[in-house]
Amino acid sequence: MAQASLTLIGGGLVGALLAQQLARRGFQVDVFEKRPDPRKAGFLGGRSINLALAERGLQALRTAGLADEVLTRAVMMRGRMVHTRDGRSGLQRYGVDDSEVIWSVSRGTLNMLLLDAAEAAGVRLHFGQSLARADFDQRNIRLIDETGITRDVSAPVVIGADGAGSALRAAMNLHTPLGERVEPLGHAYKELEIPPGSQLSAQLLHAAGGHDQFALEPHALHIWPRGGYMCIALPNTEGSFTVTLFLPAHGPHPSFSSLPTSEAAHAFFGEDFPDLLPLIPDFVQDYSAHPVGGLSTLYLDRWHLDGRALLIGDAAHAIVPFHGQGMNCGFEDTVVLADLLAANPGDTADVFALFQAIRQPNADAIAAMAIENYIEMRDSVADPAYLAKRELGALLAERAPEHFMARYRMVTFTHLPYAYAFERGRAQDQLLQQLLRGSTDASSIDLTAAVTTLLATLPPLPELRHG
Repeated sequence: MAQASLTLIGGGLVGALLAQQLARRGFQVDVFEKRPDPRKAGFLGGRSINLALAERGLQALRTAGLADEVLTRAVMMRGRMVHTRDGRSGLQRYGVDDSEVIWSVSRGTLNMLLLDAAEAAGVRLHFGQSLARADFDQRNIRLIDETGITRDVSAPVVIGADGAGSALRAAMNLHTPLGERVEPLGHAYKELEIPPGSQLSAQLLHAAGGHDQFALEPHALHIWPRGGYMCIALPNTEGSFTVTLFLPAHGPHPSFSSLPTSEAAHAFFGEDFPDLLPLIPDFVQDYSAHPVGGLSTLYLDRWHLDGRALLIGDAAHAIVPFHGQGMNCGFEDTVVLADLLAANPGDTADVFALFQAIRQPNADAIAAMAIENYIEMRDSVADPAYLAKRELGALLAERAPEHFMARYRMVTFTHLPYAYAFERGRAQDQLLQQLLRGSTDASSIDLTAAVTTLLATLPPLPELRHG
């Protein structure tokens, strides 16, 4: 027997993957996306911050049968390459070895691959269709196309995967207040670009440690931390790097409001990022042409209207990008929801309530960790106290792996719930501070005594589930 029909609003990353997962489980799925088909019109995404694909997202792609294909279009990143103000750099690995890495992938490339997969699974894709309104009592929606023509469509069950600015969320909130809270970070971002190494001089490449294809070490996420602000750079498969400057949006220098012109920004980079600036030959043009993007965290008390409508991914829990987990969290959502719906397709009210009960504590946890990771990236990666805790944590993880794992590894390389990783990470951090007692020399700590304290203080970790 054919399963129920589901209507999805949004054909971005989460919407396309969810549609494919649902179709593979037998559902009839229609996706309405306001943008034109990127496979024909070119990718017209808003944010283009490179995506960091980690284990949770990879596991969702494995479930969809797409992981291997995606990885052929990604660049491996082993860790953070930290660039100090005086021009030195050093790699801080994310995991223990190359079995624990993350992957830089283009948002547009991934979105088009997922749309192809959804269509191949039988999903009906409708582009250039914006949600104008939703009547949840009558179970229909009104769509408007690029020419202004409207039409009403029956939508007994509608799922919003239409991002942080979700039109479905706005419609749901009009029907029943969702308890929406948006907390701005107070910081914003602007993107720049390092071209492939072949477009730079041999002298510049040598100084940066690059080669013909990449101007910098390709298998790393590069960070220029400056305390309160930073630049990062992620590799692209063709050899370029997407550079993102993060600064306070307003206030005293340096902030975006204190850099009103590209010339002022150029002078600022010359002072604060002198090794990075020469690698961006089109700096003035890039800075002028690229907009300043805002950064906020979204919280909702309700993600659903009984069994009629549900929000997923950024539409329900948009977070700041500093843990590289926004997409991974959304992809994890798709597997949980698809499995719940497949197990109980006739009772979407119970399924939607259970989905929120499972996912909301984890979404809140990764939202908090993403903000903490911003502080760590811009301030702490060069701080002696942070480096001492990191070194001691690595030693404890080596000596007692069943009892200690760095929080970043729990989040990035396992399927342990985000909420568990958040609380366990706090407990481990308190233990490290207790063991160091203000020292910045991890080698001075009696490791045997430290392990004894660890075993007496923290229970074993749950069974770890890697892909």
